[in-house]
Amino acid sequence: MRAPTIRDVADRAGVSKSLVSLVLRGSDQVRPEKREAVLRAVRELGYRPNAAARSLSEQRSRTVGVLLNDLRNPWFVDMLDGLNSLLHDNGLRMLLADARLNRRTGQDPAGPFLDLGVDGLVVVGTLPDPAALGAVAERIPVVLAGSREPAPPGVDVVAGDDEHGARLVAEHLIGLGHRRIAHIAGYGAVGELRRRSFEATMRERGLADRAVVEPSDMTEEGGYRTAVRLLSRADRPTAVFAVNDMAAIGALSAAGELGLDVPRDLSVVGCDNTSIARLRHVWLTTVDNTSHEVGRRAARCLLERFEGAGGAGRVQLATPALEIRGSTAPPLTG
Repeated sequence: MRAPTIRDVADRAGVSKSLVSLVLRGSDQVRPEKREAVLRAVRELGYRPNAAARSLSEQRSRTVGVLLNDLRNPWFVDMLDGLNSLLHDNGLRMLLADARLNRRTGQDPAGPFLDLGVDGLVVVGTLPDPAALGAVAERIPVVLAGSREPAPPGVDVVAGDDEHGARLVAEHLIGLGHRRIAHIAGYGAVGELRRRSFEATMRERGLADRAVVEPSDMTEEGGYRTAVRLLSRADRPTAVFAVNDMAAIGALSAAGELGLDVPRDLSVVGCDNTSIARLRHVWLTTVDNTSHEVGRRAARCLLERFEGAGGAGRVQLATPALEIRGSTAPPLTG
């Protein structure tokens, strides 16, 4: 059967094609009875607008490309929810791609989005070469979300204040009485900022010689392996601050296998306040980096660029908060 057209909808509703277009675009310049007649005709006919034709006429695809550094990281879920909610309210749709997969196949991560004619690009997480986005930013608006790498000119950056978040963790653990505190560190600018802030806070409190930093890859398995090394030391730490919640979950697993009770024998803190940290049987103390708010701010930056806001790229940092749950307590020994 032939697919219904906008002409069919107009004939069924007894209105003009231009009025049908106004209704489908959500215009408020249509009388309620006419709007209802059009919407009823759309339902009865099963009409679906031709997105490709609309894109050609408007010279916009009404889609936003979202390039994720790692689909496995649950922090991105809340961030994407905040991003998508505002984009959806403005008639835009998201197209997702996994940057890791593109790198393995040797593809340009942003290339497919440009081929599809997206109106803008949001890059989520740490990418190996953010400077490569400069050429993309010359063609469409680009926003970096959750990343602190240096951005090319004209690219906005929206993230949590990683230095402030790490300071909150160190001060919390020191305030509980912990002195031997270890940090499972990460990579990239985010990992570097969290590590430096942790070390600076320990130094300011006269505990520089009690701080231990071990690198990791920001995964659960990496956190587990690093925690096993830390907790096997003769002077094992009484508290561990992991660069993110995934590494913290690995540290919890390591503590359990080594017969250590959390938080009686070991306090563990994560970062990002993901859904995993909020599970009742995990109940992890962690830094809330306001991922949902980061997503909404990233969408707002993109919308402002669509509206003609130009100029240099801006950096917006959302203020984090420490969510104290059941994985931290005063140490049994100093």
